[in-house]
Amino acid sequence: NHSLGSAGERFIVQYEQWRLVQLGVGQLADRVEHVAASKGDGLGYDVLSFESDGRERFIEVKTTAHDAATPFFVSVNEVEFARERAEQFRLCRLYHFRTAPKFFELSGAIEQHCHLDPSTFKASF
Repeated sequence: NHSLGSAGERFIVQYEQWRLVQLGVGQLADRVEHVAASKGDGLGYDVLSFESDGRERFIEVKTTAHDAATPFFVSVNEVEFARERAEQFRLCRLYHFRTAPKFFELSGAIEQHCHLDPSTFKASF
């Protein structure tokens, strides 16, 4: 559901801003960006945030109204980006979003944490 995903991404943007303020780097909080909204949904991540030392954090948000173990879709682009930027990439699993939002982060390549089952194929001539 696109609207649920977008709402989840905005939730994580606000959380990241709060996190950076709590770490004493409010100037970085001002630079957190919802890139899926500002630059498009094809970058391989949804939110640009930062570590307290200024290093970039690339966050892909996967939101569900159900429990954390609910399967979700990832694009080839997201998988490849996570591999290329493994040290900076975070998969943020946001669950029970409509009732009592909770989330956790997984660092590094997606396949380190998740079984990837190819479910669609592109056919061409």
